[in-house]
Amino acid sequence: MKKEITVTINGETRTATVEPRMLLAHFIREQLRLTGTHIGCDTSNCGACTILVNGKSIKSCTMLAIQADGKEIITVEGLATVDGLHPIQEGFHLNHGLHCGYCTPGMMLRAVELLAGNPNPSEEEIRWGISGNLCRCTGYNNIVKAIQYAGAKMRGEELPSTEPQFV
Repeated sequence: MKKEITVTINGETRTATVEPRMLLAHFIREQLRLTGTHIGCDTSNCGACTILVNGKSIKSCTMLAIQADGKEIITVEGLATVDGLHPIQEGFHLNHGLHCGYCTPGMMLRAVELLAGNPNPSEEEIRWGISGNLCRCTGYNNIVKAIQYAGAKMRGEELPSTEPQFV
């Protein structure tokens, strides 16, 4: 039996009818056509499908769409504004924090929550904070630098170097 749900996604209220068993990741991609939320494993291991629900990062392959009814969702498409890129997007771009880019949307959204709770995390805190999101390409060094860059920018501090580290 289908159910009607209403979510606020990237600032826009959307109502849709969903099957009770539909995963939130599939709802976002297939019904709302927001394909920045990637599906990498369907088992919650990789974190490619990470989004923000009411400000908390969740792996959208572990939540049913009907559980999101009435909630506020942010996907990677909702990070940038008319004024430009979000600091985390800028950090990933300038610090070469991606290779293939598959993990990047989920990694960015996890980092947004991390920085909201700890605006000046140490390298160890960043590595621990993103440990639920896997990157198979980068080795994480430039992802850490990207998050440090975003944190500094959000704090209004001098920005760290954007020279890439290759290991």
